[in-house]
Amino acid sequence: MADAREETLEEESLAEAARRLKTIVIGSLGNLVEWYDFYVYSAFSLYFANSFFPGDDPVAQMLSGAGVFALGFFMRPIGGALFGEIGDRFGRRRALTLSVLLMCLGSLIVAATPDYASIGEAAPALLLFARLLQGLSLGGEYGSSAAYLCEMAASRRRGFYSSFQYVTLIGGQLTALIVLLVLQNLVFTPEELRAYGWRIPFAIGAGLALFALLMRRDLEETTAFTSETSPRRRSSLRALAFYVYTTYIQKFLKLSAGLSDAQTTWISAGSLVFAMALQPAYGALSDRIGRRPLLIAFGVLGTLFTAPLMTAIQTARDPWTAFALVLAGWLIVGAYTSINALVKAELFPASVRVTGVAVPYAIAVSLFGGTAEYVALWFKSEGRESWFYYYVSAAIFCSLIVYARMPETRSVSRIDAERVR
Repeated sequence: MADAREETLEEESLAEAARRLKTIVIGSLGNLVEWYDFYVYSAFSLYFANSFFPGDDPVAQMLSGAGVFALGFFMRPIGGALFGEIGDRFGRRRALTLSVLLMCLGSLIVAATPDYASIGEAAPALLLFARLLQGLSLGGEYGSSAAYLCEMAASRRRGFYSSFQYVTLIGGQLTALIVLLVLQNLVFTPEELRAYGWRIPFAIGAGLALFALLMRRDLEETTAFTSETSPRRRSSLRALAFYVYTTYIQKFLKLSAGLSDAQTTWISAGSLVFAMALQPAYGALSDRIGRRPLLIAFGVLGTLFTAPLMTAIQTARDPWTAFALVLAGWLIVGAYTSINALVKAELFPASVRVTGVAVPYAIAVSLFGGTAEYVALWFKSEGRESWFYYYVSAAIFCSLIVYARMPETRSVSRIDAERVR
């Protein structure tokens, strides 16, 4: 009889684990689609910048395109606050569903907008409008998906499971690069890509967003939200290195290291595969040693080695050398990206968790992450490219000061405290 009872409990435990895994996978895949739609802009900006921004200077065109990219980021605090309100008041599932719908609309607008030669200044204006919609969407996606994954994960493996937010975030960019590689090498000539081929990935993104919408429609709501009855409270503040090794590195390898379009795309794609593998490894490590040691390691190593690494990449003329150096950068950055959302989620109560994760992160990313590409290209246009390396190092050092003073969230997690109650 006792053996039968133990077998039943084990089956229930396995069923619970399978249920958690299913919901985490669905939530993560939707996150991948959203980030594909957002990052496809960066991946294809080398081809469509001249369609929206006339001129003969490729750096100036990239600067204009990066400016639109940065402005999209300034909508993220608004999106974080708006979807934070929705997620904290009406549920994580509703916020996740609405955010992906908005992303779909933005992608459709970009895919259908005529070029500058056809409608003049209305072309970059529509491009900017679409990017603002997508920025609003991502501002809500980050906090909603972070809260959802952290609340669905079991306590002892929360670092591992929550790291899949960045696995899928990076996977979205990797998918954009794979589409770029296919179109570059198998479908279009460079001239055809610049003329009209760049529209296809945005149309694909809109279709994928609709697919994600269908997946998220039946997502299970977290018990942390359904059982939370405490009143709402307001949150407070704090990302740059990640965007150096994702959105900007492709331009950096082409414009500064002098590599070809194909080489920069392959290096970016290969490094993102490596980065995806790092996230769960670092997340699992945080479950054993804690979150704070990883963040401090990122702060120390990022402060000391960002400028030397970027200088070495700039002077590398061999693509394999450049690839190895980018991987070295990811070994540092991965210690932050794998757990940063989890740390914030563990600090806030369920009643404000979506807002508390989304808004501070969105403000920091808008000021530093979203402008990283623009600032780097501006320094380059002024003949002071190396100054950008020290700008990034200084930002990481500021984060190190915070990490040195913060508590170990693994041992004081608000998520675990709520489950105990």
